[in-house]
Amino acid sequence: MSKFAYHPGNVAHSSAPEVEDTMQSLSRALGIKLIPLSGATSCGAGIVRQANKRLQLTLNARTFAMAESMGLDILTPCAATAGNLHEDLMTLRSDQILMSEVNDVLLRTCNLTMTGEVNVHHLIHAIVDIIGIEKLDEKVVNPIDFKIAGYYGPNIQQDGACGEDDIYDPDYLEKIILSVGGTPVKWDARTQSVGTPSLFSEEPTVMKQAAEVLSEAKSEDAELIVSACSLSHGVLDIYQGKAGRNTGLSTNIPVIHLCEMISFALGCHNNRLAMLRTRITVIGD
Repeated sequence: MSKFAYHPGNVAHSSAPEVEDTMQSLSRALGIKLIPLSGATSCGAGIVRQANKRLQLTLNARTFAMAESMGLDILTPCAATAGNLHEDLMTLRSDQILMSEVNDVLLRTCNLTMTGEVNVHHLIHAIVDIIGIEKLDEKVVNPIDFKIAGYYGPNIQQDGACGEDDIYDPDYLEKIILSVGGTPVKWDARTQSVGTPSLFSEEPTVMKQAAEVLSEAKSEDAELIVSACSLSHGVLDIYQGKAGRNTGLSTNIPVIHLCEMISFALGCHNNRLAMLRTRITVIGD
């Protein structure tokens, strides 16, 4: 059994409970033990940094210290969380003076310190590099037999944050799609940002970015988009109607999270899989 310190990301316990539900069920099915990082804060989502970079570093350093105290690496199903945590971890590792200053704050406020020895894994890379794609192959009972556009987002496409996958031309998500019975769609926008941190301050720009991603997936004949990022998943799903109206592009396509696809394929939440099949049949031009 693989064991990780579990960070659910920024929205899995609030606006996207389907991510948390299916992360728990797929973990049980694949023999992954999740140890909660009780009391861990948001990764900052790229927003806290804009106001106070040192605050975001310190909050994430606390999360690193908590995981190190457990002797475990961090696992998250959210690309934004994985990317932000990794970036801050690299910043702290590369500047020992900064790490010492941050540790002084941690010691005084929560009696913790970090060394930087922890690692951060997104679910995609944990499955391919640590669990093994062959284990997923063996466990599939409900093939997700659609043309699927896998959306990575930009946050995990950085050196050291995407396992052994290619930073510029990733294919781990496509491997997982094949493993669960789908047909992966090759498309350029799979690592393109949809501007999530700017949703409320620059909404017209975000709607344009989201519409372009959704429209490209449809133009490549995808029947479904699967997102590795919980925040981007929300924009692509909830705001697709508004994105289409604002841009005139065709944006109507079902969008689910990576955890949902894997969990459904492993035989969990069969009612939800049935509803997804109905959505794919009904939604279209």
